[in-house]
Amino acid sequence: MATDPSQTVLPEFQKYLLDRKLSPEKHIPFHAHWVARFLRYARRKSHDPAQYSDSVVTEYLEELQADSKIADWQHRQAADALRLYYFHYRGLSGTTAVQGSLQANIPSTLEEMARLIRLKHYSYSTERTYLQWAERFLTYACASGNASVADITSEDCKNYLTHLALKQRVSSSTQNQAFNALLFLYRHVLGKEIDGVGETVRAKRGPKLPVVFSVDEVKQLFSHMNGTNLLIAELLYGAGLRLMEAARLRIKDIDLDAATIFVRSGKGDKDRSTVLPVATKERLRQHLVSVKAVHEQDLAAGHGEVFLPDALGRKYPNAGKEWGWQYVFPSATLSLDPRDGKVRRHHVSDATIQKAVKNALRKAAIPKHASVHTLRHSFATHLLQSGVNIREVQELLGHKHVETTMVYTHVLRNMSNAPKSPLDALYEKAG
Repeated sequence: MATDPSQTVLPEFQKYLLDRKLSPEKHIPFHAHWVARFLRYARRKSHDPAQYSDSVVTEYLEELQADSKIADWQHRQAADALRLYYFHYRGLSGTTAVQGSLQANIPSTLEEMARLIRLKHYSYSTERTYLQWAERFLTYACASGNASVADITSEDCKNYLTHLALKQRVSSSTQNQAFNALLFLYRHVLGKEIDGVGETVRAKRGPKLPVVFSVDEVKQLFSHMNGTNLLIAELLYGAGLRLMEAARLRIKDIDLDAATIFVRSGKGDKDRSTVLPVATKERLRQHLVSVKAVHEQDLAAGHGEVFLPDALGRKYPNAGKEWGWQYVFPSATLSLDPRDGKVRRHHVSDATIQKAVKNALRKAAIPKHASVHTLRHSFATHLLQSGVNIREVQELLGHKHVETTMVYTHVLRNMSNAPKSPLDALYEKAG
C-alpha cells in the first residue's frame, strides 16, 4: 500500500469526507485507497459496485485479513472506509445519511450498529449490551436538544458519561462498559472520534480483594447441587474457568485421556489450556453419551446444527452438524438464533448456571457475597495455597500480566499469615 495515496483516487469521496469531517484529514486518502481497491475487487467478482452486498464486502474483508502483509489496523481501516463510502457518501442505508429527527432515526441507527457488530464477529452478549447502551445514549442525546444524528458531538458522549458517574452513581466497570459501547457507536456508525475523554468525570473504584471460598465451603456448596449443574460448577472450580468459557465449551475442547480442557477465544480472544479435574472424568464421559443421544435426535428431526464462530459456517457448511462442534453443555430446548433466524440448540444459559449456584449458596448458608466467579477465585487461591508456582497459575487462568494473579497472594496472606491479635497474646500470657 502506498504511503502517500494520490488525491486523484475517488476525489469526490475524499472531498465529501473532508467537508463533513467524517474522518481525520490524514486518513481520508487511505480510505479512498481501500474503497478503490474494493471496487476493483467487486468488478472482478462480476458484482455491480454501485449496489451494496454484505456477502461481497465480507469476502473482501476476509481476503484482506488472510493477507499476512496487511496489519490488523489496516483491515479495520478498510472496513471503516467501506462503511463511510456506502452508508454515508452513497447514502444507500445507514443512519447519518438519513434526514429527519434524531428520535425517528434511533431504530435505524441501532439496526446499522447491530449489522456492523455482526460484521466484526462480536459475541451476541456483547451485541445486546452495546445496543442497550447506544439506545440509552441516543435517548439522552435527543433529550439534550440534538435535532439529528449528525448533530451529536463528542461533548454529548462526555456529558453522558459524566451523568452516569454523578447522577446515576454507576460503578467504574459499568461506566467503562458504556464508554466502550459509545466508542463503537461513534467510530463505526457515526464516523466520528471522541475527543477529550480525559475531561470526563470517571467513576472510581478502590482496590478490592476477591471473595474466596474455603475448601470446606466448596464442599458444602457442591453438596447442595446435582446433575449437570454440579458438573459445571465442579469444572468452574476445578479448571478455573470463567462462566461463559464453561458454557461455550465444545466437544472437541475436551481431551479426557490427557485430562486437559482447551479454552477457545477466551478473554482477549486468547486460547489456553487448563486442567480437567480427574474426579469429573467418568461423570463427564457419561454426560457426553447423553449429549450425543440428544444430538442424534436433533439430526433425525432435521436440526442438529450449532452456531460456528467467525466465517467457519460459510467455509465449512456442514461443520455445524459435526459431533466435535457440539456444545458440552447444550440447552434443554431448541431456539431461534436471532442473528440468522436458524433453529439451533444453543449452549446452556449463563443465567441457569448463576441461578443454580445462588440456590446452592442459600441452602449451604454460606455468609459471603459470592457468585459463580468466586469458584474461579477459589481455584487460584487454593492452588497457590498448595504450593503451585504463581506463573503456572497465571497460565491456567489466562491472565496477561502476573500482577493480575498476584491479587490472590494478598488473599492468602489474609487467610493464613495474618498477624496474631494482641488479645490472643494477652490471653496466652495470662495462661
